[in-house]
Amino acid sequence: MEQKKPIRTYVKRQGRLTKAQKNAIEVHGPSFLIEFKEELLKVEQLFLTEQPLCFEIGFGMGDATFTIAHTNSDINYIVTDVHQPGIGNLIKLSSADNLTNIKIIPHDALEVLQFMIKDNFLSKINIFFPDPWHKKRHNKRRLVNKDNLNLIIKKLKDGGVLHIATDWEPYALEIIEVIKTSNNLTLTTNNFLERPDFRPETKYESRGMRLGHAVWDILATKG
Repeated sequence: MEQKKPIRTYVKRQGRLTKAQKNAIEVHGPSFLIEFKEELLKVEQLFLTEQPLCFEIGFGMGDATFTIAHTNSDINYIVTDVHQPGIGNLIKLSSADNLTNIKIIPHDALEVLQFMIKDNFLSKINIFFPDPWHKKRHNKRRLVNKDNLNLIIKKLKDGGVLHIATDWEPYALEIIEVIKTSNNLTLTTNNFLERPDFRPETKYESRGMRLGHAVWDILATKG
């Protein structure tokens, strides 16, 4: 039976590629990019070593994602985004550092999870600063909702961790409630955490904090 495709939770932003970003995609793209297909990934063929796998949904310009992958060479990363300048920048940074533990799928993350990732497989899923969709009529497009969380739980292995960060308090509170009412996912604490040392500050986050925005980190474990 054909699977129902999820609602889009993002707007594909237009942005002009710099010469360096364009060159990175053209020259180094084949080493980092994975084409979306409606079939399961053979993850063991993607990386030099078999180690825990983290899946990241959306990475902006990719600076924080690069730092995470560079710092944690004992973890493999599959990351998703559709913003071409960010993809180009992450490839530029990763190729310059000769990273071998990161792959990029330039496609809707929920479809990637649904079609390409095996169940009970991921050690961690990172979702940093998803679009909060402020207007009530757009709330259904929020990435973290009951249906999408069920998909996320399905893909995490037992003991796997979901890490979410947002600077929109109503969304943070909603995420907490959705997690509390979910099956097989337990909050690490009853509420929010201060930014943990292992999550580098993003450019988006830095800009928001200069404007006085607070940030909420949420961690939950499967099982």
